Amino acid sequence: MFKRIKGNARGCLIYEPMWIIPASMFMTYSSLYMVKLGLSDTQIGFITSLGLVVQIFSSFISGYLTDRLGRRRALLLFDLLSWSVATLIWAISQNFWYFFVAAIINGFQKIPNTAWNCLLVEDTVPEDRPAIFTILQLISVIAGFFAPLGGLLVKRFTLVPAMRIMYLIAFVSMTFMFLGRNYATHETDIGIRKMKESAELKFKDSLKEYLDVIKEIISNKFLMVIFAVYILNNFQMTIRGTYQSMYLVQALKLDDALIAIFPTISSLAMLVLLLFVMPRLNNEHASKYMIFGFAISLIANLILVLAPPKNVLLVILSTLMASAGGIIVSPYLESSVANAIDDETRAKTFSILTVLILLFISPSGIIGGWTYSIDPRIPFILIVGTFLLCIILLWIYSRKEKPEMFLSKADKA
Repeated sequence: MFKRIKGNARGCLIYEPMWIIPASMFMTYSSLYMVKLGLSDTQIGFITSLGLVVQIFSSFISGYLTDRLGRRRALLLFDLLSWSVATLIWAISQNFWYFFVAAIINGFQKIPNTAWNCLLVEDTVPEDRPAIFTILQLISVIAGFFAPLGGLLVKRFTLVPAMRIMYLIAFVSMTFMFLGRNYATHETDIGIRKMKESAELKFKDSLKEYLDVIKEIISNKFLMVIFAVYILNNFQMTIRGTYQSMYLVQALKLDDALIAIFPTISSLAMLVLLLFVMPRLNNEHASKYMIFGFAISLIANLILVLAPPKNVLLVILSTLMASAGGIIVSPYLESSVANAIDDETRAKTFSILTVLILLFISPSGIIGGWTYSIDPRIPFILIVGTFLLCIILLWIYSRKEKPEMFLSKADKA
């Protein structure tokens, strides 16, 4: 597949492991790192929500800045700010205020995210785009196998010194990646045209266009249902990503270094499913697959809630089931959102969807921190509830609508 990829997409994919691998190492321990430096459960939740609030703002202005500055320049400048500077602050953090500042800076990541997506696909023919995203998914899954390196560092140096090392590694790797990728890519044809157009377009005119897109979203019932499922799924991902490591160590009494094996187990399960199961699935049954995937994920989190302390086997079973559910749901949910959006307003609609998703899930950190302080199991009971709501919404709507609603135009043809 990689031989087919040329130009900007090739330049982006070559350097992507330099971001994903160090991120997979430190993200597993980021919440525990804050705990060790004296942050309370509520403070950790506040930091998570603060980051999401800044991401709402950066998502809103991301389309405007990407067009105004150009894809490459916006990507380079805001990647250096939101990731290089943020990882350096995390590496030297001493208390709550370091994480407070880093959360604000890291929240601007949505600007390079928009620029990166444009740079990745705009100069690529449509038939090669599935290969691009398949390679990206494989890179993400394989990166999970490097997570145990973080566990080895924790075992060797203890958690706080090990995290400082991991953040410094991330700072160096990501910074070289941003500079190398900028050298390996060029501004897209659409990017050049948009830079010229945006120079003459006033910001208030852009706001009016966004309002028109919001009206279109509200009038699309199918998109609203898929959007609700998408919000719920992002809500549970935020809570789980923030509190799962803490729950495994504090409530289930697992060793700090041991939890690094679970991302590897998760990656292995996803890799097997991605290579041998997903290609055999029929897109006509997308809604059924999503319901099945959410059901597996629900059971996985229920196992986590009911698991007794120090029961590693049940945690492994939960990890395998959560991975299976996630890899089944993700491609069909993403494609259902994409297929429900009109091609003519796709860029603006995605920008608005990102803002609204972040707006709805921004309280998740505070809710998670508050409920975790009451009982560590409650956030995962909330996750079980979100999966149940997703299943109900998909089941009701799939009975009212034809299966073709979940398909792309190519599938329908």
